[in-house]
Amino acid sequence: MTTAAARTARPMLPYREGGPIDYASLDFDPDRREPPPDDMLQKLEIAELFGLLCARYTDFNQRPDVFVDYESFICYDPSNLNVKVSPDIYLAFGVDTRAIRPRRLYIPWEAGKAPDLVIEIASESTAREDLLRKPAIYAAIGSEEFWLLDPSGGRFYGQAIIGLRLVNGEYHRIELTTEPDGVLKGYSEVLGLYLCCDEGWPRLYDQTTGRYDENWREVWVTREAERAGRQSAERERDDARALNLLTGMERDEERTGRLDAEAERDAARMERDEERTGRLDAEAEIARLRERLRRLES
Repeated sequence: MTTAAARTARPMLPYREGGPIDYASLDFDPDRREPPPDDMLQKLEIAELFGLLCARYTDFNQRPDVFVDYESFICYDPSNLNVKVSPDIYLAFGVDTRAIRPRRLYIPWEAGKAPDLVIEIASESTAREDLLRKPAIYAAIGSEEFWLLDPSGGRFYGQAIIGLRLVNGEYHRIELTTEPDGVLKGYSEVLGLYLCCDEGWPRLYDQTTGRYDENWREVWVTREAERAGRQSAERERDDARALNLLTGMERDEERTGRLDAEAERDAARMERDEERTGRLDAEAEIARLRERLRRLES
């Protein structure tokens, strides 16, 4: 099996920009996807899975060689950019993300490849198109895997997960298993992980660690806790430095006080010495005068 780590280690494909896009000639707005009437049924699941993929493969879109997007357009006919499809989520390894994003469209012949993986999340209004029309499109453009996730447990797609892998230009079903924990899993060779449906929620399972990836909310909470911990540690270091500085200033003041007291004592001692010296000089002078007087009288 090809691992995701091996995929992301591949050299980035050159981006072959086909010239400026005349956005005015498009019959759709690339910045706006018309939501289906039951769009809210998909929003949370799309956000959940998009967050999982970003956290694992792009470090929240900081990787320049891994492109993950959702609800945007893939134009797949070089002669007509109005021929398009809009997956709920898609991912491509080894492409120039920074060159793709300003174009506002994913154009496979410019990016250098089709998305490696596309995912559709079921809703009543989109299920028929997801099952009958889109597999042929994704197979034709060369997406290695196509996954369909049904949060309802199978009401729209017939089962909670359908995984398709491209073999000789045609999609073939990926085997699914239900584990002892009750979670339905299918192995994605593109991701190197199991794509799972856990009571309607999409999850990623890493067989090498035996653990599910944290969902985007768990990742956010973890990162916020780490950030708060770093801020707390920085405050503690700042407080310790301030305390050390204050303690040092207090020690300097005490040392200065002791020096001042010693200087005062030295000054007092010098005054006493000067007084004593003065008394001795006066006594000596009196003694000399008495001796002269004695001599004169004799």
